[in-house]
Amino acid sequence: MGFEITEKDKKDTFVILPAYNEATRIQPVIESIARKGYNLIIVNDGSSDNTLEVIKESKMKYPDNIHIFSLMINRGVGVATQTGFDAVFKFNPKYVVSMDSDGQHSPEDLDNVITPLVKGEAQAVIGVRPLKDMPFTRNFANWVMNLLTRIFYGVKVSDSQTGFRAITLEALRKIDINARGYLISSEFIREVHDNNIPFAEVPIQTIYTPETQAKGTNSKEALKILIQMIRHQF
Repeated sequence: MGFEITEKDKKDTFVILPAYNEATRIQPVIESIARKGYNLIIVNDGSSDNTLEVIKESKMKYPDNIHIFSLMINRGVGVATQTGFDAVFKFNPKYVVSMDSDGQHSPEDLDNVITPLVKGEAQAVIGVRPLKDMPFTRNFANWVMNLLTRIFYGVKVSDSQTGFRAITLEALRKIDINARGYLISSEFIREVHDNNIPFAEVPIQTIYTPETQAKGTNSKEALKILIQMIRHQF
């Protein structure tokens, strides 16, 4: 028999979902994660739609699994994710996962993503999307960012811009994330590398829709990230 994640492993895991104007997409993501037995910290990033109300509806169904934090104004995915990282320490889990809340990532991959942490094979995990299924502009931007991550941070990874990642609480205490926006993906990799945290790459599914394609690291965002990398470097 293969290795299986136990119910205790799931209870020892918190999933962080940064959410900005995801009212039409976030509910099935939240409830799928909660049904699997994982805990959630959902950070409402100053949404102007009814995202917060939708999150609260899900919490009524799973009151013990879901914890809500709200930012008064939209601060960006980096700040929202870091808010979740800061909040998770009060719950003292063993493992911490961050993933997108728009349905791009499948909750079915959670077990696989935390497996290297549970088995002690790594202290951080990066979820690698299938690049062959990625839209061309997104694929090209990701290739560029992989190259820049290697040049600026000295780390070779298969998917530097993934939003699906996991880390042990012990390792999370060592890293320092300051990015406001999508630079958080590269910063996470830099911090893992600079703090000598062993990491693994795990294949994940990615569900592309017109909405999910409109977000994330496209060529325009890649240029913004490059400018931020240069500023941080010098």
